[in-house]
Amino acid sequence: MTKFLAIDYGLLRTGLSISDSDKIFAFPLETIETNKLINHLSTLIENENISRIIIGQPKRFSGQNSEIESSILKFIDSISNIFDKKQIFRYDERFTSKIAKKAIISSGIKKKARSDKSLVDKISATIVLQDYLQAYNSNS
Repeated sequence: MTKFLAIDYGLLRTGLSISDSDKIFAFPLETIETNKLINHLSTLIENENISRIIIGQPKRFSGQNSEIESSILKFIDSISNIFDKKQIFRYDERFTSKIAKKAIISSGIKKKARSDKSLVDKISATIVLQDYLQAYNSNS
């Protein structure tokens, strides 16, 4: 069975999250340096049998795209060469970083561990994926 992968793209670091094969639950996977992302995805997509990639679409409160959107679009073009573009989906990620920070604080993780920004990136990707899975499963 296949899985879904979510990407919280950043200029320096990118958070990754993966679903279970039933596509019900999202799990934090890792945070990777963005300049190593495409090579890493090639292996990950094959090893984890990924059938769909969900990429966060950061928007401002007003609904306009954020400044990073042009970089994300270039990234999508790049991965389209290694992955079927029809299976790449965008999902609104407004407020996921704030939600992730609150979730980390309420989880009881010590302050020193909470300062690790890579934790926020992969938790943000997990929130995007879990929201996407809920919408996906309610439409199935």
